[in-house]
Amino acid sequence: MEKPWSGRFSEGTDEFVEEFTESVSYDRELALEDIEQNIAHVKTLLKAGVLKEEEAKELIKGLKEIKKDIEEGNFEWKRELEDVHMNIEAELTKRIGELGGKLHTGRSRNDQVTTDEKLFLKRETQEIVELLKSLRRVLVSLAQRSVDVILPAYTHLQRAQPIRLAHYFLAYREGFLKDTERFLDCYRRIDELTLGSGAVAGVDFPLDRFYTAQLLGFSRVARNSLYATSDRDFIAEFLFACAVTGMRLSRLAEDLIIWSSEEFSYVELPDKLCTGSSIMPQKKNPDVLELIRGKTGRLYGNLISLLTVLKGLPTAYNRDLQEDKEPLFDSVKTLKGSLVGMRKVLEGLQVRADRMLSNAGNFVLITDVANYLASKGVPFRKAHHIAGSIVSYLLEKGKRLEEMSLEEFKNFSDLFEEDIFEILTPEKVADRRKTYGGTSKEEVLRIIEVAKREEGMV
Repeated sequence: MEKPWSGRFSEGTDEFVEEFTESVSYDRELALEDIEQNIAHVKTLLKAGVLKEEEAKELIKGLKEIKKDIEEGNFEWKRELEDVHMNIEAELTKRIGELGGKLHTGRSRNDQVTTDEKLFLKRETQEIVELLKSLRRVLVSLAQRSVDVILPAYTHLQRAQPIRLAHYFLAYREGFLKDTERFLDCYRRIDELTLGSGAVAGVDFPLDRFYTAQLLGFSRVARNSLYATSDRDFIAEFLFACAVTGMRLSRLAEDLIIWSSEEFSYVELPDKLCTGSSIMPQKKNPDVLELIRGKTGRLYGNLISLLTVLKGLPTAYNRDLQEDKEPLFDSVKTLKGSLVGMRKVLEGLQVRADRMLSNAGNFVLITDVANYLASKGVPFRKAHHIAGSIVSYLLEKGKRLEEMSLEEFKNFSDLFEEDIFEILTPEKVADRRKTYGGTSKEEVLRIIEVAKREEGMV
């Protein structure tokens, strides 16, 4: 099949080159965006006087017919035509004749491809933002149901201080809110029209790029053709946002995997989202969470892959940029699947409140013993040392903090009084954290109401 650029060459393309350089096997993901762009370009050519009205009508009619065939799975993709753009253009020419060749007037595949990618990413970013919103709402609902559940927070994976489980769920809701903001900020830089930049230097037809932007729903027009045709910053930024969100999903997955183990038994995962063992009948494996955790590596890899492609390129378009699409498509699919999977896990999560509370006492309360002494005028470093000595004493005696008598407390400091026992419960310790953003019941309830308003749940 004759190439659109074959006039310059004296021999046909080697079969290896056909196979090695084709991208239609994956960039046909952009087919509907390419049709949308083509129609807008035809209308812009008409407005510029490059096309006659009847020509524009015939081109648009042919493009809409091709779109219907693509949507119904009746379109034949040909590897020898290299990419999605040439496949559609060649089919259009086949159907309506030489007029189809006018479609590419005032345009290069260099500005065409990034326009398709931006149209694709605008849609996908909006879908990801909605998936994140759905996940955040589940976390708010979980927080609302678990205000009175107390568990130990962990630092260094060691029991640290008592918190309300609602505070934990709100922490992840806060993180996913930041991820959402990151995607929305990224969207602003995606939302810039490249079409009309040509191959590298602009176009020598009187195309109204602002009209094209309006047709395609872009809020801005790229100001520099040289930058615009080689720009993949917007994809790198999107992949970074995917990687950070994947990291957060992975950390949440890790917590739930640990919490669902027999050693912790803090939560029960829904049966329908777990699998068993082919040899050990007792097993209930958290496969969905493990795969979410594992797939984060793909999100990281896709980002590094693109950044590595970009780092050594000379200015303007180079064929290396073809390598931007597979990482992009994979990250979109991977992240969306992980967000859906995590939402389903959380929706079916069962909490073992008794087990959580049983681990929230004893040494988890010792920081408040030090704070008790500090409130009576003892320098905190000295109070910390006294509290540490109490821990050593209890370990030696095999006792729990709650089992100490006032006499035993006074052996460490005469400042201890009966009121020390008023704080030696996980609930009371958690409620002492009344600062803005703390884990007291009053503050957690306030944040839940704020979150519900932000999520449109009231």
